[in-house]
Amino acid sequence: MTDQHTSKSRSKTPLILLSFNLFIVMIGIGLVIPILPFYIDMFGATARTLGFLVAVYAFMQFLFAPMWGRVSDKIGRKPLITLGLFGFAVAEFIFAFATGIWMLFVSRILAGLFGAALMPTAMAYVSDVTSEEKRGQGMGILGAAMGLGIVVGPGIGGWLAEYNLSLPFIFAGTLATIAGIVSILVLPESYPKEKREQDRLQEAGVKQKNQFVMMANAINSPVGFLLILVFIMSFALANFQSIFGYYTMIRYEYTPSQVGLIVLLVGLVGTIAQGVLVGRLTRKFGEQKVVMFSLLISAIGFVIMTFATTFLLVLLTTSIFFLGNSLLRPSLNSFISKLAGKKQGFIMGLNNSFLSLGNTVGPILAGILFEINIHIPYLFGAFILLVGLIATKVWLSQKAKQVEVTT
Repeated sequence: MTDQHTSKSRSKTPLILLSFNLFIVMIGIGLVIPILPFYIDMFGATARTLGFLVAVYAFMQFLFAPMWGRVSDKIGRKPLITLGLFGFAVAEFIFAFATGIWMLFVSRILAGLFGAALMPTAMAYVSDVTSEEKRGQGMGILGAAMGLGIVVGPGIGGWLAEYNLSLPFIFAGTLATIAGIVSILVLPESYPKEKREQDRLQEAGVKQKNQFVMMANAINSPVGFLLILVFIMSFALANFQSIFGYYTMIRYEYTPSQVGLIVLLVGLVGTIAQGVLVGRLTRKFGEQKVVMFSLLISAIGFVIMTFATTFLLVLLTTSIFFLGNSLLRPSLNSFISKLAGKKQGFIMGLNNSFLSLGNTVGPILAGILFEINIHIPYLFGAFILLVGLIATKVWLSQKAKQVEVTT
């Protein structure tokens, strides 16, 4: 009985440690949101620079996540997880002690590069150490840790920035360093050399396709339109997150702690909505209606943000946007999963590629549009979401007609 209990405890240790690692990285990503506008303001930078700083992180993840996945198949999971943590720590320290804009870009490039090494490898680790029955539970625990980190991060960042703008990045770098050391000492390798060589022989001759070619081909597949919706969804969220701090700094003269508090509270609204509402709504109305409703709510949230004049109204309007976006993501993923059939892993990999691309384009365009007028990024975001809503309606109608013809 004692041996069985010890075995279960050991099997849980890697998952707990991985969850902590991803929680740390997501805190590091989240705490940037309220601080970045104030930080770059010290260097005399503009909203356009802010947009590119946010975008370069997502672009590095877009480029390197597939490569790191292949590397982890060759050298194992543990080396890449520890490398990702130490690399992320270095990036945070560079940001904290930067003396010029170029150092901020170096930091964000490194953070995206090493963050891309950590996240997919952690997912692969969970696949290695869990049975098929418990894999969903394991992925859910990792997802919850990541979600909690991105929600808590802005609150921690805003609070620490009140003492010193560099302090949040020193904090994140220190935590990532500690997580890296603990991983070296405690985390076992989940993908031993013998298993790697066996799998390599089985996959010999399988040609790796170019990521851009696969994305282009995917648009013509049955889930192609939904992958475009994923891009629209991530574009809208990245559009909001990248410029929100700058928007509130210019329009309301908010401090980092005020921005951090807003992002923390609306993030909690989104997290609760995902945990409580999504399952019930999709069961009652189906993914199609929930996706369309979420697009509409998100668009409305974008528009009414521009009319908010008090802290309470800013909090309320951003919560409406976050509610819509938080309902959209899981219902859209569920819809995609149902159409993916037996190609779940492949389609979800493409899903992440479209997600990263939206996270790249959104901040760049938001920064450019912000310099024309501070309200335009939000109004344009609403326009894109409404276009997505109309296109979804048309796509569903055509799909229904095809079903009628075949029956």
